[in-house]
Amino acid sequence: MFSFSELSKQFEEKFSQRHFPAAPATLYNAAEYILEIGGKRIRPVSVLMGNELFDEINPDAWQVATAIELFHNFSLIHDDIMDQAPLRRGLPTVHTKYGASTALLAGDVMFAQAYDYLTRINPAYIQKIIKLFNTTSKQVCEGQQLDMDFEQMKQVQFSAYESMIILKTSVLLAASLQLGAILGGAGDRNQHHIYEFGKNLGIAFQLQDDYLDAFGDPTKFGKQVGGDILANKKTFLLIHTLEVANTIQKEQIQVLLNSNDADKVSRMLQLYQDCKVDEWVKQLKEKYYQTALNHLEDIAVLSDRKKPLLELAQFLLVRDY
Repeated sequence: MFSFSELSKQFEEKFSQRHFPAAPATLYNAAEYILEIGGKRIRPVSVLMGNELFDEINPDAWQVATAIELFHNFSLIHDDIMDQAPLRRGLPTVHTKYGASTALLAGDVMFAQAYDYLTRINPAYIQKIIKLFNTTSKQVCEGQQLDMDFEQMKQVQFSAYESMIILKTSVLLAASLQLGAILGGAGDRNQHHIYEFGKNLGIAFQLQDDYLDAFGDPTKFGKQVGGDILANKKTFLLIHTLEVANTIQKEQIQVLLNSNDADKVSRMLQLYQDCKVDEWVKQLKEKYYQTALNHLEDIAVLSDRKKPLLELAQFLLVRDY
């Protein structure tokens, strides 16, 4: 059994090859560019971990993991275009560096290349793998559309926002784990539990991310605290505050949402604390975290085999940055 860090190193070594032809360079260099920026590779490594939970790593798992990472980066390229984001991991985004039209094509060809890797696996697995991959791909697109829709809405219900987060963020982690489980020979019940483990872990991670953006230590978090507040971004914190705030507090929030004052962040944080949303979000994160762990516990394999996934959950959620 390998740890997350060990599998990450192995995946990075295999993944750090060129995935696209040399020509036309204007297209394929743009596609290679975002892959070279790097990242935590959590989703592809989750494929490997989902496989190893049930059996030794199937050689096909490397192909599926590569496809997942290519799909993830395809979604990042397109998300950055839609968000008009200038930076990704501290470097210029693909559309900033190469132009929006080339970036769109780079994302498209990356999606196509992901399928090329999937076609290389044992035919016995292809139908189940492609079906789950396709379902997840559509869900991620649905989540991104809902996220954009919410930007135009004055108020979003908590349940609607939660559903969007599941689609946009959680299902890809959940599916990555299940794809690995399929290759490891897991039965339907175990596949269900590992999917639910990943889904709930993903929601808990987003809750934590929202909390840290508001209340984290900027020296540890690595970015400006209150960035979501400055951008008027709808988060678990803001949505719940609007649901529980009294009339006066709601009026104050609306004023702040239309303000660019220097004290905007500090005043919004005070409203969050007055409404006890900082404590609420920590409790909700813990609820989803425990639900994830319960599903991990219900997987019918020896406890020792679950340790790497437990370490992954702790790595993602037991942190203050």
